[in-house]
Amino acid sequence: MTGKKIGVPSNRSWSNVGYSRAVRVGNLIEISGCSSSGPDGQILHPRDMYLQAKEVIKIIVKAVEDLGGTVEDIIRTRVFITDVTQWEAAGRAHGEAFAHMEVPPASAFYVISELLHPDLLIEVEATAIVGSEL
Repeated sequence: MTGKKIGVPSNRSWSNVGYSRAVRVGNLIEISGCSSSGPDGQILHPRDMYLQAKEVIKIIVKAVEDLGGTVEDIIRTRVFITDVTQWEAAGRAHGEAFAHMEVPPASAFYVISELLHPDLLIEVEATAIVGSEL
């Protein structure tokens, strides 16, 4: 991989652990796991899977746009949820964001035991490739 590495800071209270919200090298963008939290760390939409999923996707799309891409450039999502009974709410938000695309991203949903706060129900990682053509 060639090119300069540029990043988007997380601007979250825990960013001192040493990570970026997203990093771009060449036309590849990797987006860190995103959760539904504000800049001061407060949980947005506690225990609401659908609204948390929408918030997370908004954070991901903004990170991609900040690095010169668009939602259409997102090629993969990895969705981590803590409550399998609410997977449809997460899937609905994901579909609203990506189903309109000519080629929606490859995606996988994983059920995990917990996230860093009990009110968080979902975290999503994503990958984008800016301006890719066959």
